Amino acid sequence: MELRNTTMAARRSGAAYYQQSVAQCFLLCCCIFVNPGIGYSLKNCTVRETLDDPNMKVVCTMRKLQAIPDDIPQKVRTLDISCNNIALIKKSDFKDLMVVNILNMSSNQICFVEGGAFLDLVTLKELNLADNKLTTLTEDLFLGLGNLSVLRLDNNLIKTIASLSFHCLSNLQKLNLTRNRLKFLKDIHPILQFTNLQELFIGFNRFTTFQSQEISNTSMGLQVLDVSSNPLGVFRITGDVLPHLQTLNLSFSGPNGSLEWDVLNSSFLSSVSILNLNGVNMSSDWVDMVLQSFNSSLKQLTLYNIGEERIKTFTDAACRIPKLRVLRLLQSNILFVSEEMLQSCNKLTELDLSNNLLTELSNSSFKSMTQLDTLNLGKNRLSSVPNVIRNLQSLHQLDLSVNNINKLHCSDFVNLTGLSILHIYHNKIPNIEGCVFQHLRDLKVLNIGTNKFLTLAGAFKNGFQQQLEILDLRGGLLETLSNGDFKGLTSLQSLVMYNNKISVIENGAFEGLGNLINLHLASNKITRVLTGDTFKGLTKLKELNLSSNRISYETQGELNYPPFCLLSSLEILIIFSQHPAGMIYLPSNFLKGLKSLLVFNAKNLNIRSLHPNTFIYTPKLLSLDISLNEFRVLSPEPFLPVPRLNQLFLSKAQLPSLDFLIGANLTQLSLLKVTNNALTAISPEEITSIPALSYIELKYNAFICDCSNSWFINWLKESNKIQVVYAYDYECKNPVVPKDTKLLELDTNYCSISFLCFISTTCVVLFTLIVSYTYHLLRWQVVYAYYLFLAYLHDTKRRKTCAPHKGQYDAFISYNAHDEPWVLRELLPKLEGEQGWRLCLHHRDFQPGKPIMDNITDAIYGCRKTICVISRRYLESEWCSREIQMANFRLLDEQKDVLILVFLEDIPAQELSPYHRMRRLVKKRTYLSWPRAGEHPGVFWEKLRLALETRNCTAEENPLLSGEERPL
Repeated sequence: MELRNTTMAARRSGAAYYQQSVAQCFLLCCCIFVNPGIGYSLKNCTVRETLDDPNMKVVCTMRKLQAIPDDIPQKVRTLDISCNNIALIKKSDFKDLMVVNILNMSSNQICFVEGGAFLDLVTLKELNLADNKLTTLTEDLFLGLGNLSVLRLDNNLIKTIASLSFHCLSNLQKLNLTRNRLKFLKDIHPILQFTNLQELFIGFNRFTTFQSQEISNTSMGLQVLDVSSNPLGVFRITGDVLPHLQTLNLSFSGPNGSLEWDVLNSSFLSSVSILNLNGVNMSSDWVDMVLQSFNSSLKQLTLYNIGEERIKTFTDAACRIPKLRVLRLLQSNILFVSEEMLQSCNKLTELDLSNNLLTELSNSSFKSMTQLDTLNLGKNRLSSVPNVIRNLQSLHQLDLSVNNINKLHCSDFVNLTGLSILHIYHNKIPNIEGCVFQHLRDLKVLNIGTNKFLTLAGAFKNGFQQQLEILDLRGGLLETLSNGDFKGLTSLQSLVMYNNKISVIENGAFEGLGNLINLHLASNKITRVLTGDTFKGLTKLKELNLSSNRISYETQGELNYPPFCLLSSLEILIIFSQHPAGMIYLPSNFLKGLKSLLVFNAKNLNIRSLHPNTFIYTPKLLSLDISLNEFRVLSPEPFLPVPRLNQLFLSKAQLPSLDFLIGANLTQLSLLKVTNNALTAISPEEITSIPALSYIELKYNAFICDCSNSWFINWLKESNKIQVVYAYDYECKNPVVPKDTKLLELDTNYCSISFLCFISTTCVVLFTLIVSYTYHLLRWQVVYAYYLFLAYLHDTKRRKTCAPHKGQYDAFISYNAHDEPWVLRELLPKLEGEQGWRLCLHHRDFQPGKPIMDNITDAIYGCRKTICVISRRYLESEWCSREIQMANFRLLDEQKDVLILVFLEDIPAQELSPYHRMRRLVKKRTYLSWPRAGEHPGVFWEKLRLALETRNCTAEENPLLSGEERPL
């Protein structure tokens, strides 16, 4: 019994091992044969669109590249390789990139470009080589760029330009050579011959003169010319070479700020409408001469850092120009604006006096400016709103920002009924009275943030600003939003109040804002749990920002008053970074009512789990950012209600796997970002569960570099529809590999060998298990089948080789050697001596030298009967087993009475079942039992004689063999 229990336990253990092996084989086969959307990754770049997008943009910025990447897709239209360490551009770097339209290589270390490097860029329109170290432009530098329209070479070290450098750039429209080391205009003479060139920037170089005979003898198509910050001593135009020029920048020109002006005919610059003379140190005698050159066309004049003592001279000269409408007097240290300073500027529509030192303006400063539309007084030292403002009834835009204004009066903006834009931010205003803006009935934009008022004090309750669309109150000291604070702003569309100190929002605070679209409440101190009435009335609100506040919840349980239940039109909700500990829990019905929500940003909230019902109220959700939380584990249930989700951000969420994607039904997810987590491997099931995926980023994870990731590594190296961003930077985190080893450096070829070894080992194990199982449970059935098969073979061989044997013996005695004494002392004397039967015994009658099996076959088929003397020793004997199986086969084959069973021992039926199916045979046939003969051995021998006498009848016809009589 103990042995049997041990065998059964071993069998169960073997079965479990077998099941585990089969499961491992199946999973590994899935990894090899399942082929989800194959991924691709560029070594140092990202593709902003898909590989099939006709406007594909490839970005390789800030990657510390030393050379142009060699795996850039040929279909790229915009290529950005800026902010790297590339020093040399080779001829083969852009081979086959024949559809690129925009190429940005700014902010590198490029000092040399091989000739013909751009030959394949036949469709290029914009080339940016700014902020590099080029010193020379060679003749073959721009070969192939016949379609180029914009060329940026600013912030280089260019000293020399070959005469034929620009000869192929016939379609160039804009050239920027600012901040180089050019000295002679003749160097750019070839480019000036192109009639398509419209904008030329050559400021911050070393030009000492600008003379028309140096640049061209024919008319040019230039519209914008910037020669600022050059040591120009002379500006001379002696011919009509710039007939289309509209913008001229001469700021900070001339040695020591002086400039000799020589324009013989005012018609030569008759198209210039915008002129910049910032920092030009011209004498008063020359002012009239300079401005007369633009007398017929100038509309905008900028004067920067010219000194207060010359302001009057310049403004008088400028305002005498009939078409002048815009005057900018920046950073000129102006302290006071008198009536005389701007008296002649009666036709101005825009005046910019920002960045000065103004503390006061005369009440009649702008008396003559009846057409003034825009006035900029920002970045000065005004302590109040100047009284002169009240007289500017034509004003539409007023900027008083960044001053020292400490009070607003009810009469400050009287008569400004046409004002539409008012900037008064970054002052020291302590409060706002309700009458301050009462006259501004057409005001649409009001920026009054970064002041010191604590409440709105009913400033917007009376409905005077019914046209106001944008109200900016950022960066202030607001603490409470009271009921009806914005009641009068019925047209308001955007309300910005971030970076205040708001801690309380009373119910009804936003009453009246029925047209509000954008509400920005970030970076405040909102701690009280918001209720459904908090946002009452905001029926058209599209975007709500509550980030960086102090909102928190104690459980995931349902809220009695969900905060957004009335915001059915809201499309964007931002609540990231609640301080100091985060929101911690996201209530299950937190998003109730947001049936139109498209974007939800809930990162950095210290959330540890998502309730399955979190998103059941947002079926249209497209973008979800839950990064910087502590999920560790996510389940698929929360994502089931948002099948339209297109973007999912899960960076720094401590996730060990992406198995939650399996069963999440995210069939439309195209962008997945899971950087800075604890991922060790990616399975094919996780990828196939998101069939629409086109962009995935997995940088900074703990990938294991072994064969468990072989599928993922091979998938990364393929090229198809899914972009795996920065895949070549993925590092191995397991300690068995050297530090900084990259995941894609792992050689997966040996994994196939390992797989074959695994399969081989598994097969050996399975075979061993099957053999063990068979040995313990089916050993004798197999032996029986084996012997039966041998009997069949010998029978077939006998039939083919010889005629039927006529029989030399009456019976063949099959017995074990241990039972030989009984056979010789009891059986043989009775059957041969007394009854006269001829018996065949193997030790006496087998033919010497003949194979044993042949002797057994001949003996069984050469005798009329086979008598099997059965004992326990007999059942364990290999040759006895063969003999009885051969006799049994003859019985089955001939269907005649040829087998007699004689038991020398009483063997229970349950002990017979493992042996040659003996139990079944005993059930079918009558047998003789020697132990049961007892005191009547004569009956035993008589029955045996009768059995030997039966000749050719079938077993059914012989009552001794039909099973009708049982043993004695």
